[in-house]
Amino acid sequence: MTAAIVGVRGHCAHCDISFELKPWQLNAIAINEPFDCPYCHKGVQPSCPKQLKQFKSLDNLALLRPSMMVLTGMALLVALVAEWIGLISVIGQLNVSMMAVLIYFMTLRYARHRQRMTLMLQWVKPLPVEQLAGIAGARLSQR
Repeated sequence: MTAAIVGVRGHCAHCDISFELKPWQLNAIAINEPFDCPYCHKGVQPSCPKQLKQFKSLDNLALLRPSMMVLTGMALLVALVAEWIGLISVIGQLNVSMMAVLIYFMTLRYARHRQRMTLMLQWVKPLPVEQLAGIAGARLSQR
């Protein structure tokens, strides 16, 4: 996940508090690892597959802003050249330019609206210490 994702909130089902998710918590959600709630200090993790799918689809919006900047710039440049050559009038060039800028802002507004979401975080039972020691031992023996 990128750090550019803003507006993703978590709602802990155990303590019933909503909070803004930090980048490391977003990374934990992306790799399906539980993390501690900052208020009740219980291990939480999203459990709804629909919310996880929506969260992972936010990655597709990462390149939207730069690509829209390039597209809008190219549309403005083409409209300017077409007006210089005489294919369209000054009013036509102004209309094309205004439409390109309007589409740019509407697309970014839609992307920001999609990024605002609240994930319902369910309490997860922590692993027993013996099982964690076994996992750590197995990982250390692989090195």
